[in-house]
Formats: sequence, C-alpha cells, structure tokens
Amino acid sequence: MRDDFSKGKRGAVIKPDPNKVRITIRLDADIIEHFKNLVHAAGGGNYQTLINEALREHIQAHDKSLEDALRKVIREELKQAG
Repeated sequence: MRDDFSKGKRGAVIKPDPNKVRITIRLDADIIEHFKNLVHAAGGGNYQTLINEALREHIQAHDKSLEDALRKVIREELKQAG
C-alpha cells in the first residue's frame, strides 16, 4: 500500500511569525554549539530563539546603559544651572 500525496501542499505546516525576518548569517561554530547545548540541556526548544533572546537582552542592557548615562548628564547639567 502506498500513501497518496498527490493533494499534498508544500511549505511550512505552521505559518511563520510575521514579525520574524528570515536571514542568512554566519556565526562561529562554538557560538552555535553553545546555544544548541543550552537547548539540549533544557530538554528541547529552538537554539535560534535563544540567540534571538540573547541579542534582545544585549540591546536592552545597552539601551539601559545609555539611558542611565543620559540621566546622569542631565542631572549634572541641571545641578550646574540651578
């Protein structure tokens, strides 16, 4: 008995998130291995999602640093002006 796939459709079973952009990027092998090991240790998941989360955390940390620096400069300027 053979399966009939004549009415089958190609493509993803689950539509991708419209907020995600497909790209090609080259990363060091040890970086990829690190994230794959984290996924494996967690019992499953997606290493690409972990990389995305790490990048987001990095951006937020640096935005916070910039915000803190700006607040400090503004406080110093207000102190000198007042």
